[in-house]
Amino acid sequence: MMEPVPSMEKRYQIRPGDVDFQKKLKLSALFNYFQDVANLHVESLGIGIERLIQDFGVTWVLTRIRVDMERMPLLGEEIVVETWPQLPKRMEFDRDFLVRDASNHVLVRATSNWVIMDIRTREVKKPETIPIHYPFTPRERTIDCRLGRFKAFGTPEIAYDKVIGYSEIDLNEHLNNSRYIDIVMDCFSLEEHRQFSFKSLEISYLNESLPGDRLTLYRDATALRDGLFYIEGINQNAIRSFKALVSVRPISQP
Repeated sequence: MMEPVPSMEKRYQIRPGDVDFQKKLKLSALFNYFQDVANLHVESLGIGIERLIQDFGVTWVLTRIRVDMERMPLLGEEIVVETWPQLPKRMEFDRDFLVRDASNHVLVRATSNWVIMDIRTREVKKPETIPIHYPFTPRERTIDCRLGRFKAFGTPEIAYDKVIGYSEIDLNEHLNNSRYIDIVMDCFSLEEHRQFSFKSLEISYLNESLPGDRLTLYRDATALRDGLFYIEGINQNAIRSFKALVSVRPISQP
């Protein structure tokens, strides 16, 4: 059974621990905000993580997300993050997000795909196998697109290697979705972060990254002229963990 529900909003003030060296909100911190408000929403709707784990042995897992940014909030700024669920699909649940500033201007739009995963088998479950109500908000999409339809432009080159550690693991015992964003951002040098601002990021979480996994990060700058970078992480078993498409624009120099 599907029932219309209101969206969920939460106000945040940008703290020093959530910004970069330019005093802009880190993209990974924004993903934490998304995760926070989405969790609050599903909890309020009676389909939160604790209930799903306790009653059905399953949990929510983010599989794809695209974020389009007009600008990133600055240190000390107050923002409102709003989220709502779309009509469920055969295997996936779509959830949209908006970020507004104190003047109600839209700073960020995002759309995402989620699935229900069995915490024991790690397999994706069909919604109809879990006897709960799946609410939705009848509202226009923030971004009208199909996620995951991108690939490398040329031959990606190795950016760096990393080992997944304890501090990066969430309650699902795998690399948290926001930590992937830090990994992607680390594929850009400090000078590149000074040179570019980020217009859009789309990421597909393809296979879990677990504690002790070694990821090799690859970056493809073939389409730099168009402001596009392709980034992927491949683990020690030659399995692709994620892929990401990043769109940048030059920062105007004073």
